Amino acid sequence: MTTQATGTFTFSHWDEKPVSGAEGGARIAHAAVTNDFAGAIEATGTSCEYTLVYVDETTGAFVGYEFIEGTVDGRTGSLVLEQRGSFGADGTVTCLLTVQPGSGSGELTGLSGTGAFTARHGETTVPYSLTYEIG
Repeated sequence: MTTQATGTFTFSHWDEKPVSGAEGGARIAHAAVTNDFAGAIEATGTSCEYTLVYVDETTGAFVGYEFIEGTVDGRTGSLVLEQRGSFGADGTVTCLLTVQPGSGSGELTGLSGTGAFTARHGETTVPYSLTYEIG
């Protein structure tokens, strides 16, 4: 059975460091991020690692993995979300989410799904959606 999960997550920590490239031009950065989820996903202090590609000062793309330990619609366990997205000059961040196959544990074993979020630069709380199955 497919279930639609919605809620919000809040950035509680963002630590970004340059890796290589030129300031003002194309460059790569790494960000270690901690989030707190509310709604269908309940989790605090998640661990997310991003690699960001800036093509200029305000636009680029990113990929990351987030380890979430908590509950999904009341089921306890953990999972890993793969995140792929982009950010534009207007401050909009779009991201697609995929549950990493085989990453579910506990009552979330066998969890699969996809979702998304859209944020604006500077927002600390962001709505998400995730369509998932456990099986």
